[in-house]
Amino acid sequence: MADVTYDVAIIGSGPGGYTAAFRAARYGLKTVLIEKQPHYGGTCLHVGCIPTKALLFQAEIYDYIQRAGEFGIQVTGVKLDWARVIDRKREVVKKHAQGLAMLMKKNKVGTIQGFGRLVGRGTIEVDVGKNRKSQVKAKNIILATGSDARLLPGLEEDGQRILTNTSVMELKQVPKSMIVIGAGAVGVEFASIYKTFGTDVTILEMLPRAVPNEDEEISRELERQLKKRGLRLETSARFESAQKSAAGVSVTYTKNGKKQEVSAEVVLVAVGRKPLTEGIGLEKTKAKLERGYLHTNEWMETAEPGLYAIGDIVAGMPWLAHAAAWQGLAVVGKIAGKPVQPVRRDRIPMVTFSEPQIGSVGLSEAQAKEKGYKVKVGKFPFLANSKASIVGAHGGFIKLVAEEKYGEVLGVHIIGPQATELIAQATMALQLEATVDDLMATVHAHPTLWEAMADAANAVNGLTINI
Repeated sequence: MADVTYDVAIIGSGPGGYTAAFRAARYGLKTVLIEKQPHYGGTCLHVGCIPTKALLFQAEIYDYIQRAGEFGIQVTGVKLDWARVIDRKREVVKKHAQGLAMLMKKNKVGTIQGFGRLVGRGTIEVDVGKNRKSQVKAKNIILATGSDARLLPGLEEDGQRILTNTSVMELKQVPKSMIVIGAGAVGVEFASIYKTFGTDVTILEMLPRAVPNEDEEISRELERQLKKRGLRLETSARFESAQKSAAGVSVTYTKNGKKQEVSAEVVLVAVGRKPLTEGIGLEKTKAKLERGYLHTNEWMETAEPGLYAIGDIVAGMPWLAHAAAWQGLAVVGKIAGKPVQPVRRDRIPMVTFSEPQIGSVGLSEAQAKEKGYKVKVGKFPFLANSKASIVGAHGGFIKLVAEEKYGEVLGVHIIGPQATELIAQATMALQLEATVDDLMATVHAHPTLWEAMADAANAVNGLTINI
């Protein structure tokens, strides 16, 4: 292996790593992918995006069945087969893992299973097990090592009472009650899943609002709808301690200066992610680290020549699979000398598959004002959208933030039915630097959910048709 010098070596086979590998191979670059696990796909495929969204879709089906009477369909004898729910989730994961293995061969990407670490410029040492090591030489190295669940002192995962995003998907039965610590995307998604399946859910969030990375109006609407669904949500609630017993877990938290206590069968810790950069040899490089995160420029280059970083380990970037994949494409395009655009944080859509769903891209209203823009805002509620009425999902709205003088779209924020799909049009609008007038002039099919985007654009200029 030491006699071969690769054009590109990638450590980590998550969405960022495998996307970069496939594109590099298609460009004719000699490519090797190093992965410590016996399978490809990383956190996203095996314990993240894919299995959670499978569970969310199954929960959505269950919810519609429970509400079937609203649509004139009488359903009796409905029974939740939890074992089958979990099995189907696993089947989806297995199918796509096998697909990735096939694509590795199809694209002729070299693969090495083992833990890779940097040992010198352009050199990776791979621990392949049984006290054996392999050395890889490469002109360019891409770090795509990903992240792991962050825990809190006193909340160490045990897989039974204290859970993370991984163990919560392998429960033998639906718990009667659950405390979710953290109201970010992961927290509210799992809260939605288990609430739909009958769990009594309490969410504790240290910050003043749920989904704190979203526009403030989105947070308020989500909080309203979660409470409407019967979830208990406590914001500005700081975790203090947890006490396990045979019956479950009691959590003590502080709110408004007072200690309070809540108990449940299980606790899910969803307080964010930590970058997996320890032990990979960064101390031997010029790369700049901050709290475990790597600093890069817009081309994902670190301060070490020929060393790139993508995905969850990059400072200032969201923990999103599609962000990592996009970064990987930008890196490989630059290495190959192909036409490619640099990575822009404000072009990365954020999606949360809670109930209701959230999709956003660009600047929030507050962020736009902080940057000195004079803004105009248009909002349109799904309550006035015909398709939303048809599918029985009236809650939420689309909020469009535009620059006042020329009407350039600065950000779009959606909460409601299929928000994670509808945000695609907004992402394209920002990519093309579209204006409100461009959206107003775009013909939107009727009756569809996405025509609410046209109504939101019209609302910016006070010309909404449907309200």
